[in-house]
Amino acid sequence: MGKARWTMAAGVLSILLLAGCSSKTNDDVKGGNDSKDQTYTIGFTQFVEHPSLDEASKGFKKAIKDKGLKVKYDDQNAQGDQNNTATIANNFVSQKVDLIFANATPSALAALNATKDIPIIFTSVTDPVSTKLVKSMEKPGGNITGTSDTHPEAIPSTVAFIADEMKAKRVGTIYNSGEQNSLVQIKEMKKAAKEKGVKVVESSVSTSSEVKQAAESLAGKVDAIYIITDNTVVQALESVIMVAKDKKLPLFAGELDSVKRGAFAAYGFSYYDIGYQAGEMAASILKDGKKAEDIPAEYPKKLHFSINEKAAEEMGVTVKDEWKEKAELVK
Repeated sequence: MGKARWTMAAGVLSILLLAGCSSKTNDDVKGGNDSKDQTYTIGFTQFVEHPSLDEASKGFKKAIKDKGLKVKYDDQNAQGDQNNTATIANNFVSQKVDLIFANATPSALAALNATKDIPIIFTSVTDPVSTKLVKSMEKPGGNITGTSDTHPEAIPSTVAFIADEMKAKRVGTIYNSGEQNSLVQIKEMKKAAKEKGVKVVESSVSTSSEVKQAAESLAGKVDAIYIITDNTVVQALESVIMVAKDKKLPLFAGELDSVKRGAFAAYGFSYYDIGYQAGEMAASILKDGKKAEDIPAEYPKKLHFSINEKAAEEMGVTVKDEWKEKAELVK
């Protein structure tokens, strides 16, 4: 009887050992070599359509492709409506996507409000700390990290150029006061302008349809216009460009894509690049099993000075040789 019990116990133990050796945890499936044939679902939420954000999205997808990941995207655009951002994010949570990519501050905030479990990668966020997306750039905490669309030297450098090279005393700006990222930038602009003895003349809008009228209201009151990376205004940038040409007002922008569209100059960066940086972060989570909280949030790695020579001529600006030496010229 004792021998039979021993034989039965040994058999049960063998079965348990074999089962343990053949099982895989969720971590095994989500990361490492076992994940090479897995197809991931990424919830892709962008706040509004305009060239800068579109470039960031392209950069993100290119990084994912370069990392060799198989991904199915659920592409959603909130069309500039903050209510839509919440609906989109909640749908992603219901679908149990593997990761959420949030392009612009409103989309990132909505995603974070919707889930504390699914990893979130953001881009095109001006100040991730003040908007409380992350605890700090170095140690984000929680389930979110990503890339900012502001370089610490971009606004001070632009204001300094406006004051020192253009000899402007009054600079106009247009922004949507409902965009948290814009309020942060306006505060920074005012600080830099005060140090240079320049007055900032503000004009706020709620929708893109109001941008042209806002630009016209600045005519006769300012020596130059500086458009920050405000989603509402950048979406209707051509309206500002039209007024700047008509009134011979130098138009400065907050990023390089706007210079290509017809702004005079910018100290900026490539949105494609910060999107690509964000894509690399996403890949390290999906492919390598890293946690968002352990991946530092990043600023743009490069700051460029760009001048559109044709726009300069149309806005009555003579481009100096010394400017050309340090600028990337757009014909």
